[in-house]
Amino acid sequence: MLPASCLFFQSEYLMKIRRCAVLYLEPREELTVDWAALFAGKSTLGASTRWLALVPHLDSEVEVTVSELTALGSISQSIWAERGDCEQRLGAETIARLLALGLLIGDSEEHAATRARDEVLRAHHWRPLSALTHTFSRWQDVRSETGMQAPSFQELLDRFGPPPPPTFSEMGDASQAVALPPVANGILDETLFKRYTGRNYDTSASLSAPVVARLLQRAFGAQEIRQVGPHAEVLKKTSPGGGGLHPTEAFVLVQRVEGIAPGLYHYHPIAHELRPIRTMAREEAAKLALQMVAEQDWLANAPMQVVLVARVERSFWKYRNHHKAYRALSLDAGHLSQTFYLLAAEAGLPAFITAAINDSDIEQMLGLDYLRHAVIAVCGCGPAASGERQMVELRYGETDAS
Repeated sequence: MLPASCLFFQSEYLMKIRRCAVLYLEPREELTVDWAALFAGKSTLGASTRWLALVPHLDSEVEVTVSELTALGSISQSIWAERGDCEQRLGAETIARLLALGLLIGDSEEHAATRARDEVLRAHHWRPLSALTHTFSRWQDVRSETGMQAPSFQELLDRFGPPPPPTFSEMGDASQAVALPPVANGILDETLFKRYTGRNYDTSASLSAPVVARLLQRAFGAQEIRQVGPHAEVLKKTSPGGGGLHPTEAFVLVQRVEGIAPGLYHYHPIAHELRPIRTMAREEAAKLALQMVAEQDWLANAPMQVVLVARVERSFWKYRNHHKAYRALSLDAGHLSQTFYLLAAEAGLPAFITAAINDSDIEQMLGLDYLRHAVIAVCGCGPAASGERQMVELRYGETDAS
């Protein structure tokens, strides 16, 4: 019988490895001041370069050496290779470090956790650049003191001068312009002209359950269910959805809704139900609202917030490794939010949508996996604080710029 150490060596040598599914390498340059050169009257700037591996399945940046770059480029991301053969070609120490970093995937039990995350990424058919953008644009624990306090328009004008003009002035031949007829009034006008973005909500006001029910059902609910196969259904909604798949789910943070306990809920678009994930005291709900929108306190006081979460597994089932699939998820959220805006305006309520959110924190609140579920934006609505409409008109004129 072979001793245990020999068995360990044999199993390690026979292990198969491959490169992780998505890996991008960034040469990151850092500038330094050469003080000796400065005092000698010579060029004072120096530069050094570090290589960073951007790895979606790890949700992190990993620094690598030039020799490790060479090794990564020599190992397939698709075809499993014998670890021993790779060690002979590239060095045992290099292979061991890349396995420990999670940039190489091993088929042994020791590397099961990293392999599982890599397989989730592969299974959901992400376009590599989209996976990179999604993973590394998410926020965690961003607060007002770390950059969320937006400057006023006057501060922007003072700092940057006037913005580019509001539209193209040089496009097309103005001398040949076709004058369009006057616009007739329509049934949507009253709602459209009432619509504006709220940035100051009445903290003592609540929403009624019937208003909330209409907002959720007409914006996010299924108006019809269509059977497209023996075990396949698609939903008909009031907004368009990429490929007819409607992958965006609505999660609701209730702060002040009559008859509904504060807390986090999933809105079921077919059953038309709020299914509790976690109920809580009103104070905790207010704290979560502030955390979700990165301490934009002018939005957090709305009595109800709706988190728009794209189920990438549903969208990418059709649009596998597709150039435009991730963009379509953002468009879906935009369509839904504008329907929500109009319904809020119909009810006499200002609304908002923001993508400046702590996505990673929201994932933790809801128990979501960012490789399966993309948190896109947060919208909400509620009664305006006293004088809010007048403040909007003073800021932007007769109607809200947004």
